[in-house]
Parts: sequence; C-alpha cells; structure tokens
Amino acid sequence: MSELVFGLDTFGDVPEDDSGGLVSHARSIRQVLEEAVLADDIGVDVLALGEHHRPEYSVSSPETVLAGIATRTRRIRLSSGVTVLSSDDPVRVFQRFATVDALSGGRAEVILGRGSFTESFPLFGYDLSDYDALFEEKIELFARLLREKPVTWQGTMRAPLENAEVFPTTESGHLTTWVGVGGSPQSVVRTARYGFPLMLAIIGGSPERFAPYIDLYRRAAAQFSTVAHPVGMHSPGFVADNDEEARELYWPSYRVMRDRIGALRGWPPLRREEYDTEIEQGSLYIGSPETVARKIARAVRALGVGRFDLIYTAGSQPISARLRAVELYGTKVIPRVRDLLAD
Repeated sequence: MSELVFGLDTFGDVPEDDSGGLVSHARSIRQVLEEAVLADDIGVDVLALGEHHRPEYSVSSPETVLAGIATRTRRIRLSSGVTVLSSDDPVRVFQRFATVDALSGGRAEVILGRGSFTESFPLFGYDLSDYDALFEEKIELFARLLREKPVTWQGTMRAPLENAEVFPTTESGHLTTWVGVGGSPQSVVRTARYGFPLMLAIIGGSPERFAPYIDLYRRAAAQFSTVAHPVGMHSPGFVADNDEEARELYWPSYRVMRDRIGALRGWPPLRREEYDTEIEQGSLYIGSPETVARKIARAVRALGVGRFDLIYTAGSQPISARLRAVELYGTKVIPRVRDLLAD
C-alpha cells in the first residue's frame, strides 16, 4: 500500500477573533489562506475547501480561494471538498480547476458531489426534483471532459456540445477527480463505474460501518473493469494541547452549528453526552495529538483507506485555536499516525 495521505478540510467557517466577535466573510477567507500556508509549511499533503452558500461559511467558490492559495504555497495539493456539480456547469468546473492546476504547477484536485446542503439549487435556478438526474448527467459529461479532447455530447439538462474544445487544458493531461459520497450505495457504484477515486464523508457513528461501502466499491470496479483506487475518508475533529482543552474549545460552537442544521433536518438538539460518546466511539477526532493520532490509526486500519482528511473547523472556534489545531495536526498528529501504522 502506498503511503497514507493526510489532508485538512474546511468550509471556511466564520471564526471568532481575539475579542470573541465573529469576523467578516472577507477576513474569514483570508484566514483560510493563512491556515493553508501554514499547512503547506509543516507538511500536510492536501487542503480541501467545501462549497457552501450559507451565512456560517465563507467559501462559496472553492476554486477561487484555491487559486489564491496556489500562489502562496509550494507543495500542498489543492482540492474542493466538495464541488456541487449538480448545480454547476461541468465545462466551467473543468475550466476553473484546470486554471488552479496551472497556477499551482499541477497540484489541483476536484471532489465532485451532489451536495449535502441544497441552497445552491434555488440560488442557481435548479429544481430539487431533478437532484439525482442532474448529477447523473453532469458527471457523465465531466468524465468526457477529463479526456481533454473535443467533446460531442447531448443531454437534457444543458445545451448539447458538438466537437467542442475546452480550454485551458492541463499541462499533464490529467486532472485528479474524486467523488464524495455520504452513504448511498448507488453513489458508490456510480463512482466505480466511472473509475473515479471514492471519498467517504464519515461524519457520525462508528467508522467501521462504512466498510461495506468500500467492499462494494472494489467489487463494482471489478465488475466494470475500472480501477479501484485507494479510498479516502474525511471526518470532523479538532486538535489542542490536551484532551480537555480540545473538547471545551470545540463544543460550544459545534453545538450551535449542529443544532442550526439539525433544526432544518428534524434532528433533536445535541446533548453533551452524545458529543462525548461521539468522541469516544464515533467519528469526532477531538483531543490531544496522541489521542487524535491513535483514533485515526484505528480507523485507517479498520477500513484500509489511503487518505484521511480532518475537517478541522466546525463553527466559530477562535482564530488562534484554529491555527494551533493546524500546527498540531501537521507537526504531531501526522508523524505519530505514521509511526503507529508502521508498528
């Protein structure tokens, strides 16, 4: 197995400054840039920015922010996490990420998804009743665009293309493209059918419950005669100097964010006992570097994944705490996980 890849994910959650007040969306975006530069300096492999269209988050156009990060970094790979392809245009998505690839010297990646939030659909004039059809049609077109050759294509959701050339192309002729999946077997099979790498969003419950999806991906790839790439997973968490500090820093703003989203989805308010249980037994990777490293190592062993991304922001954690979390993840957690897995 190739060496495990480590990433950091954020949606550009709007943080608090030193006085305890929320910063502007503009400053929040600049803060993501500073955290990306730090991650690049200390050896994190990938930074992924998720697309959202809500007031809690500052990143609505991941590739625009990634383009800025590309000019300030040297080695870190730059990804979306995810790009909501259903409410975007595949041609424009390819063009924008090919541009990031050019600015970064070949470090761009895209993770395509249907979106766990639906704000982008009415915002850009799409009907939620077409949720599944939009993604199915657009991923088929995107797969053709990745060949970087003239495309002739016809569907029902956008105008047809006739021998269309799309620019810019990438220098390498290859744009790394993943599909993000939250737990739908049909999405896993689709990912295998196109031969894309699979990124699992494991945001609650025991990670082991996702083992059947990884097995399904590999079996489907064998049936379709495509490549079963190393699977990635991303999960929320937070690193501080000790376990208590990490739990207490993360809890207040995580609860607010979780309850705000939960109210829209019919979830009951989050109780502290549930939070603590999720840290102990579920998919919250919160604690000291040693605690977080041991939990990551257990999940990686259990699932056999090739990439682990930590969603290191959830709500309005203070800027200083976020920077410390990035620093500890890169300098302490990643080396410790590698040591644990080597043993």
